[in-house]
Amino acid sequence: MKTRVLIVDDSIFFRRFLTDKLSAFPSIEIVGYATNALEAKYAIPRIKPDVVTLDVEMPGMSGIELLRLIMSDFPVPVVLVSAVNMNVFDALSAGAVDFVKKPDADVPGAPQRFIQELADKIAIAKNAHLRSPGRLAAQTVQAQVPQSAIIGMRSKSVLIAIGASTGGTEATLVVLKGLPKNTPGIVVVQHMPPGFTKMYADRLNGICPMEVREAKDGDRVQQGLCLIAPGDLQMQVVHSGTYYAVKCFKGEKVSGHCPSVDVMFHSVAETAGRNSVGIIMTGMGKDGAEGLLHMRKNGAFTIGQDEESCVVYGMPMVAFNIGAVAKQAPCEGISQVLKAHLNRL
Repeated sequence: MKTRVLIVDDSIFFRRFLTDKLSAFPSIEIVGYATNALEAKYAIPRIKPDVVTLDVEMPGMSGIELLRLIMSDFPVPVVLVSAVNMNVFDALSAGAVDFVKKPDADVPGAPQRFIQELADKIAIAKNAHLRSPGRLAAQTVQAQVPQSAIIGMRSKSVLIAIGASTGGTEATLVVLKGLPKNTPGIVVVQHMPPGFTKMYADRLNGICPMEVREAKDGDRVQQGLCLIAPGDLQMQVVHSGTYYAVKCFKGEKVSGHCPSVDVMFHSVAETAGRNSVGIIMTGMGKDGAEGLLHMRKNGAFTIGQDEESCVVYGMPMVAFNIGAVAKQAPCEGISQVLKAHLNRL
């Protein structure tokens, strides 16, 4: 059965472009369009699309305001179509499933790659588990910890690695907000295009007790610091003298992604072994499953997000099914599981 899609965009050129290109996919049916958020507000309950593609920046009511309304009154999977803009993260927080960066028409092949990525994300969104923004906010508040919270000193040499994809921007935020400032060093791969990873790290840095920043090649992994892999670069953990550091480099896609969770997890398994913790979060596909299994076989403690709290129970499911996960937990409980493990060391 075809996925029924409603397009919401104020640009007539872009609406026609999306309609023409997406209609070429046998699995997609364009059932309508809206030129602004107010039109969409009334069209969505009437048309009942399977998925909505939504521009964030529109005149009048913004895409974010529309998201808050429809997620409250008529929940429907939404894929954002956006330029590089911090508002994307506000929209994801409001309940959007995922986003696709608008193409640069001057880059050869960019429009074609954009359409394929959007079609893929529409397919994922159709079956996504929609989050209630109110429920997520409650989880985030519950996860907060006082700045003075302490994690056992013997855990200082532990390295924590987190991998996530669809739904992971908000899920990782919930986990990090639940960890104190003195948490051992964390490395994160979140599937995200270049440009957005820096903004994402800056957003987390303003919210979480730990310092969070986009990783640079050679950055040292240290207590109280969380490093986010740059979009379009692979990231590995390596030894740098007596410390851990990150290596960020141009590389081929692995498990369909760059950065890849598998690349990071495999490197952590070899570099840190039993002195590491691996956490695999919501996301489509299997990226990270084999790497997490490698970590567990090398003595690491591993955690997988449970099905109920995942937007897409793909990566954690594959990891669980192959025996890579030692402990499953809901998104809002992962920080507690992690802290309990660190305090047992």
